[in-house]
Amino acid sequence: MTTATLHPALLSPAAIGGLALPNRLAMAPMTRNRADADGVPGDLMAGYYAQRAAAGLIIAEAATPNPAGLTYPNIPAIYAPEHVAGWRRVTTAVREAGGRMFLQIQHGGRVGHPDNSGLRPVAPSPVPLPDTVHTGAGPQAAVVPREMTPDDIRATVADFAAAARNAVRAGFEGVEVHSANGYLLHQFLASGTNRRTDDYGGSAENRIRFTVEVTRAVAAAIGAERVGVRISPGVTANAIHEDDPGDVYPALVRALAEISPAYLHIVYAEPDRPLFRTIREMWPATLIANPKLPEVTTGHVLRESGRLVDAGADVIALGRPFLANPDLVDRLRLGAPLNPVRDRHLMYTGGATGYSDYPTLGAAAA
Repeated sequence: MTTATLHPALLSPAAIGGLALPNRLAMAPMTRNRADADGVPGDLMAGYYAQRAAAGLIIAEAATPNPAGLTYPNIPAIYAPEHVAGWRRVTTAVREAGGRMFLQIQHGGRVGHPDNSGLRPVAPSPVPLPDTVHTGAGPQAAVVPREMTPDDIRATVADFAAAARNAVRAGFEGVEVHSANGYLLHQFLASGTNRRTDDYGGSAENRIRFTVEVTRAVAAAIGAERVGVRISPGVTANAIHEDDPGDVYPALVRALAEISPAYLHIVYAEPDRPLFRTIREMWPATLIANPKLPEVTTGHVLRESGRLVDAGADVIALGRPFLANPDLVDRLRLGAPLNPVRDRHLMYTGGATGYSDYPTLGAAAA
C-alpha cells in the first residue's frame, strides 16, 4: 500500500452538464489503433471500454469526422452509418457495465498521410509536420499539407457538427472537441502552423476563430450541455509551436464561455503555472485536468491528482493509469499498487495484448 493520500473529492459525485458522475476520475481519450481498416469499432474495443466503466466518465479515443481528418491506420471514425453502428456496440457494453461515455472528435490536419487516408492532408497553412507519419507501410516522411480554403473551413465545421449528431445516435452522452496536441484545431491556434493572413490567421482573436466556430456548431447540433473542449496550452506534441499562449488561451476561454459547453479539458495541466490559474478563474463551468505524470504509480497519481483538485480542477482525467488498470478507481480507493504500462509499442499494435488483458486486483491475487 502507498503512503500517498487519496483526495476525498475524487470519489465524490459530480456533474457535467446534465450528466451525473459517480466520481471525479475520468478516463482520458487515448488513441489505440484497434478499429478495423474502415474505422469501425469492434468487439475488442467494446470489451476494453466496458472493463473501465467504473470511471466517472470515459472520454473515448479520437474519432475522425471525415476522411481527410484521418491520422494513422486503424483509427476509429464517426462519419458513416457503419461507424455509428460500431460505436453503438461500445456504448451499449459500457452502459450495461454501469458507465458513461463522451466521444472525442479529432481532425488530424497536417498529421496524416495519403497512404492512410487516400487524400492529401489539409491544414491552416502549408507547413509540413517535420516528423514521419506512421502508415501501413511503416514510417514515412510527412507531406506538405494543402492550405484550407474558406470553403474547406466551412465544410469541416459542418463535418464536426454531423459527427456530433452521429455520436449521440451511437449512444454517447456527449462529445469532446479536440483542440489540442498538435491536431487541426490546435494548428489554427498555434503561430508556428498558422501563417494565414485572412480572418483565421494573424491575431489571437483570428486564430481562435476556427475552434470557436466548430464548438458553436457542435453545441447547436446536440446541445451545449453535451459538449466539452480539450486544449493543451504550451504542449509541443506533433511539433506544435506557440509563441503567445498567454494571449491565445484567455481569448479562447472567454469566447468558449459564451457558448457554454459543459466542460473544458486541459492536457498536462500544471497547477503552479500562472496560465492554469488564469484559465481556472475565467472558466465558469466544469474544468477537467489531465496531470503530467512522471511515472504511473499509485503515489504519483494520487499526489498529482490531489494537487490539481486543490488548484480548482473539478474532474481528473487519467490516461495510462486507466490503460494499465481497468479497476483503477478501486486501486486508488484502496491505495493499492498499479499495474505498470507494458512496452509502449503494444499500445498501437492491435489485438488484446497490452490493451484488454491487464489484470484486476482480484485476478492478480488469484
